Amino acid sequence: MALAPTSHIARPHAGAVQTYRPALTLLATLFFMWGFITVINNTLLPHLRSVFELNYTQTTLIESVWFIAYFVASIPSGMLIRRIGYKKSIVTGLLVMAAGSLLMVPAAKIPSYEVVLAALFIVASGITLLQVAANPYVAVVGPAETSSSRLNLVQAFNSLGTTLAPLFGGYLILGRSKGGTSEAGVTLTAAERYADAQSVILPYIIVAVVLVLLAIVIARFPLPAMGQATQRASREARRGLSLWSHRNLVFGVPAIFIYLIAEIGVSNLFINFVSQPDIGNITHQEASNYLFLLWGGMMVGRFLGSLVMQKVDAAKVLATFSIGAFVVMIVATFAHGPMAMWALILVGFFHSIMFPTIFTLAIKGLGPLTEEGSGLLIMAIAGGALVIVQGWLADEYGLQWSFLLTAACELYVLFYALWGSKPTGEQLEVQVAE
Repeated sequence: MALAPTSHIARPHAGAVQTYRPALTLLATLFFMWGFITVINNTLLPHLRSVFELNYTQTTLIESVWFIAYFVASIPSGMLIRRIGYKKSIVTGLLVMAAGSLLMVPAAKIPSYEVVLAALFIVASGITLLQVAANPYVAVVGPAETSSSRLNLVQAFNSLGTTLAPLFGGYLILGRSKGGTSEAGVTLTAAERYADAQSVILPYIIVAVVLVLLAIVIARFPLPAMGQATQRASREARRGLSLWSHRNLVFGVPAIFIYLIAEIGVSNLFINFVSQPDIGNITHQEASNYLFLLWGGMMVGRFLGSLVMQKVDAAKVLATFSIGAFVVMIVATFAHGPMAMWALILVGFFHSIMFPTIFTLAIKGLGPLTEEGSGLLIMAIAGGALVIVQGWLADEYGLQWSFLLTAACELYVLFYALWGSKPTGEQLEVQVAE
C-alpha cells in the first residue's frame, strides 16, 4: 500500500477497515508495552535515589537520559524504517528494548549508576523506533476527521500499561527493598543499599522475556508494509511544499516538547512528593499504589476523550483539559496534606488526551509532508529530558514549589489549543491506497 496526496479526506471502504483492524489491535499491544516500561521508571527512580544516595538533580538526570534518546534516535529510526520497512523496524525496536532490559542485570550486580543510565538509554532508543513507526501509522489510517479519536483510543492502551506498571514495580522493586518499605528519611547502610540494588533483576528479566516473545509474534504477523512506497510518493508530491507554512505544526512541536516536561515531571517526582510527611506521610511502596491512580486517570481520560472527540472539536477538548490541569497543579503547589496529593493524582486525568490530541492537530493538513512533520513531533518528546530542570528547582526551592513549572507548561498547551493549533497554509490530506 502507499500514501498518495489527495485534495479530500479519504474514507477507507469497509474492506480496508477490516484489513487494518488486526494491525491496529497489534499496535495497541505495542503502545501497552512501551507505556508499561516507561512508567516502571517512576518506581525505579525513588529506588535508585535510595540505592545511590542521589539528590533530585541526579535522580531526574536518569529520566533526562531516557528522553535524550528520543532526540538522538528519532532520525536514525526514520532512516531504518525507510531501509527495512515498518514491520522489521518494530521487531528490531522490541529486541533493542529487550537488550537494554537485560543490561539492568549487570548494572544491579556491580551496582553502577552509569551502567543504569546506559541500559535505560538503550531501552528508550528501542521505544523511539516504535514511536516513530506507530504514531503516524495510526493517525493516517482511517478518516482524517477522527484521527484524534483513533489515536486517543490506541493511546488508552498505552495508559493501561502505565496504570499497571506502578503495581508491578511497587511489588517487585519497592516492595522487596529496604528503601521502598522504610519511612521517608531513613538512612540505609551500604549492605542494605547493595541488597536493594538486586531487586531490579527479576522485574527486568521478566520484561525482556515478554519483549522477545512479542517480537516473535510480530515477526510472524502480516503487518501491512508502508515504508518505501510512502517515501516514493511523498518525495514526488512534496515538491514546492513547506512544513513551516503550517502554523499547527510550527507551534505543535514546542507543544509536545513542553507538555512532556509537565507529564514527566509529575510522574517522576510523584512518589517522593506524596511520601513527604506534610503531604501523604506514607512509604514509597504505598505511594506507588497512588501512582497507579494517577496513570489510571490518564487511561480513563483517553477512553472518554476518544468518545467525546467523535462529536466535539478536538481543540476545544484540549483547551478544557489544559485549564483543568492548570487548576489542579496550582492546588498541588500551594495546598498541603491529602488535598495536595489528590490534586497531583487528578492531573493524570487532565493530561490524558494531550499528547495524542496535540500530535493529530499538529499533522492535520500536512498531506505528503506528514512523515516529516511526524518525525519532528517524535523528536520533541525529548522535552521530557528537561525534567532535570524541575529536579534542580526541587533542590533549590523545594519539591512542591517546583510544580509551578508544570503549571506554566499547562498554559502553553492552552495557548496551542486556542490559537496555535489553527491550520494555515494549503490543507492537504493523504489517502491510504491498497
